[in-house]
Amino acid sequence: MTIKVAFIGLGAMGAPMAGHLAAAGLLHAVANRTHAKAEALARQLGVTAPATLAELAVSSDIVALCVTADADVLDTVEALAPHLKPGVIVIDHSTVAPATARQAAARLAEVGACFLDAPVSGGVEGAKNGKLSVMVGGGAAVVARALPVLETYASRVTHLGDVGTGQATKAVNQVLVAGIAQAVCEGLALGEALGLDPERLIPTLGAGAAGNWFLEKRGATMLRDEFSIGFKLGLLHKDLAIVNGIAQRAGTDRTVIEKSLADYAELMRQGHGDEDISALLRLKRKR
Repeated sequence: MTIKVAFIGLGAMGAPMAGHLAAAGLLHAVANRTHAKAEALARQLGVTAPATLAELAVSSDIVALCVTADADVLDTVEALAPHLKPGVIVIDHSTVAPATARQAAARLAEVGACFLDAPVSGGVEGAKNGKLSVMVGGGAAVVARALPVLETYASRVTHLGDVGTGQATKAVNQVLVAGIAQAVCEGLALGEALGLDPERLIPTLGAGAAGNWFLEKRGATMLRDEFSIGFKLGLLHKDLAIVNGIAQRAGTDRTVIEKSLADYAELMRQGHGDEDISALLRLKRKR
């Protein structure tokens, strides 16, 4: 029997992920905070946009979420829980705290449903191209059941352990993302100030030890002051606030986290919160 999958949260990441599910013949319903957006995508993909999460829940075998904040995840799980059939899997692709994932899992267990925390990495391009890396926490048997869904939009799915380990891995990922962005933006600002040609500089750096995804995908655009694509810096700031608490409890150094939090807070104060994280270049340039 075909799995009936519903997708909740149709932003820059969620909409293309839902599209991949539809292309695979697995998607049957979508939902979004703004219902009109869900209705528009439902018409495009040939699926339904139920008026309530209760209606969506009763007809689904798997429900995937990609929402913004911890409270959004918990509120969505609470709305779904009373209406889910036993054995239904809720997959959360949001970036939240490991404790939030465990709280959601406990609530769903009360009604016989299963939960996977499965944050993703790869950016908007990865979502559009079906090339995301998915970090999964939960039971091995549940992961195996969810794999046909995850593989529609992922090039790599890794089971890290129990519920919460997916979000713990995403915390590590976001520290690396923030640190790489700091280094690339600072380096390219120096190159710009020295008058180096970006068309020669970026491929040269990319071919050596300094090569990385962020330099390859964002180097040229940021030097052209194009900051409208990719991962919104306001969202990275939100993620790093979560990561800061995790690192503080773990007792590890937080230099990159705190520097990035301060920098992105300043960019948000200046009105750039909806720009890509490469807008950090604004603060690195010669004053």
